[in-house]
Amino acid sequence: MKTQNLENHKRLHPLYHFFMVPISVLTIILAVYLTFTNENFIEGIFYLLLSCLLGLTILLTRVYSLSTQNRLIRVEMRLRYFELTSRHFSEVENQLNLSQIIALRFAGDEELEALIQKTIEEKLTSEEIKKRVKDWKGDYYRI
Repeated sequence: MKTQNLENHKRLHPLYHFFMVPISVLTIILAVYLTFTNENFIEGIFYLLLSCLLGLTILLTRVYSLSTQNRLIRVEMRLRYFELTSRHFSEVENQLNLSQIIALRFAGDEELEALIQKTIEEKLTSEEIKKRVKDWKGDYYRI
């Protein structure tokens, strides 16, 4: 796996992004078409409901997995901050939003505390935080 940095840290999962999502969207479009062109309206409604169920299942699977990853990132940052500073992360966590916390996790240990303070003081966005990271700590597991 190549070294991760600001330019290449965002990843797509081909099976999800290029197969499951497009197929579910096409299925919904086809079901809408069939609903209004088919002689049997009830059959069209059935296909529409089924395709919406498929689309929602695919979407919720993604949302649930990302929510779990976000919770793990919070726990990881709490532990890391405590290990580095011997202070609880709750002191600063309440002043940061989730996207800032996710961006801060890319900072190396030596720069993390200072970058957290700059983030709070200057109200940096996640993109601004990532641009300020000097020692990029890659995340090779998040999708």
